[in-house]
Amino acid sequence: MSTARNIAPDFTAPDMAMVLLALALLLVGLVAISSASIEYADWHYQNAWYHTQRHLIYLVAGVTVAVVVYCIKPQFWFDTGWAWLFIALALLILVLIPGIGREVNGSQRWLPLGAFTLQPSEFAKLAVVVYLAGYMVRREHEVRHQWQGFLKPMAVLFATTLLLMIEPDFGATVIVAATAFGMLFLAGVKLGHFLIVTLGALAALLVLVVSEPYRVKRLTAYTDPWADPYDTGFQLTQSLIAFGRGEWLGVGLGNSVQKLFYLPEAHTDFVFSIWAEETGFVGSVAVIVLYAALIGRILWAGFRAQSANNPFGAYICYGVALVFSGQAFVNMGVSSGLLPTKGLTLPFVSYGGTSLIVCCAMLALVLRIDHDNRLVPTKKRARK
Repeated sequence: MSTARNIAPDFTAPDMAMVLLALALLLVGLVAISSASIEYADWHYQNAWYHTQRHLIYLVAGVTVAVVVYCIKPQFWFDTGWAWLFIALALLILVLIPGIGREVNGSQRWLPLGAFTLQPSEFAKLAVVVYLAGYMVRREHEVRHQWQGFLKPMAVLFATTLLLMIEPDFGATVIVAATAFGMLFLAGVKLGHFLIVTLGALAALLVLVVSEPYRVKRLTAYTDPWADPYDTGFQLTQSLIAFGRGEWLGVGLGNSVQKLFYLPEAHTDFVFSIWAEETGFVGSVAVIVLYAALIGRILWAGFRAQSANNPFGAYICYGVALVFSGQAFVNMGVSSGLLPTKGLTLPFVSYGGTSLIVCCAMLALVLRIDHDNRLVPTKKRARK
């Protein structure tokens, strides 16, 4: 099938339930960021709506990219998965070159593009999902029955996570690794192979944690943040105060106290804390329900793709669901004290252009796969 045919526009209506769930989360993000960033933006940029205006630009860019991705047939991604992985690895290398990558708070994770920045680690998540989905279809027998079929993607994963750790971006490393292992497990790798490599990965993860003093401090602060509330436990204690102030119905939109320079990164990594303070337990649960419904819908789309003999589409759906669920769980777990402090965006909600655009692209890819399965439910799709 030619590339031109693979990217031919298709404007047939997608799964509206999935679209509405995503739009609801985008709206929550816009409201939460607008509220959480007002004082910060006014102090640093003399424009209270600085971050809101930029987030609106990111929203328009994300929706535009989503429309483009939706118009592209899944076969295009199957044929070009290796190219997207190559681009992702190239960007991860480029960001580490002194003078090219931008360093913020000791981490070199961003590529400056004029007034905006690109975060390659976000793009790497999409690239790994697309590449692995295609690999597991092409090498199905190897993946399920032979060591080399499992070790080859592990080599790719090792290269990707190594570059992420050099930045360092521990959160993205965990999400990429967990997503890859989850996809391989769903592809039917031998349990013995899976357990051996998984245990090795967990051991490496433990070594990475104890090898850096700041990670050990984060871990110990997480177990008892009140032991040092003005240093290592500062972010978590302020976040917990925000949750406590929210009570059942919250203090009202715009009335947060913790966003007044008490809680660092209030509009990015800890935006859920401000949302919990302003909307309370009810608002927090509503967001969790939206995520659960969206991820459940994506998994259902994957199940339907599997039933329609479309394994590539199914693996894409499962991979996207793993990324969204992993990031949402970690972000909300960190802000509520369930997990050690780690910087990860909340999909569709947190401030960050690359994250928002990649999330929209991932969802659009799932929508297109589900659209094709619903459009021709009786058509048998041969395994690639």
